[in-house]
Amino acid sequence: MTDPIEKLREYGYDLPAAKAPVASYVPVTRSGNLLFVSGQISSNDAGVVTGLLGDTMNVVQGANAAELSAVNVLAQIVHNGGVKLGDIKRILKVTVLVASTPDFTEHHLVANGCSNLLVSVLGDKGKHARAAFGVAALPFGAAVEIEAIVEV
Repeated sequence: MTDPIEKLREYGYDLPAAKAPVASYVPVTRSGNLLFVSGQISSNDAGVVTGLLGDTMNVVQGANAAELSAVNVLAQIVHNGGVKLGDIKRILKVTVLVASTPDFTEHHLVANGCSNLLVSVLGDKGKHARAAFGVAALPFGAAVEIEAIVEV
């Protein structure tokens, strides 16, 4: 398999610096061989990708925001989990929160932005269980937030 960092670059991303916590929590905790990655919002060097699915954003824009959140999850694994991407045994579970209107019903398609990126970068190790659901609002007006459980 190609190096995950190279796969990430092929997908159009460099691994960013890990975002610092903005409240009273730590970005990653470890118990044995499991990493629990705190929620990572849709952001990049340009700032937070904001919006509300079903109102100011469409599914494609939401999936792109979910990709950014997934890249931020990977950054936390490396920078605060102390694990190289190639040393990940498996992404076990992701939870995808989508800021959306009450009548929006395509959260699963938005979440595919995250899932597709993880599988593209990590191969079968990136296949995971998942929950995706809508919320009224996320921190800083972010469109998407993702948390993950990772086996290392």
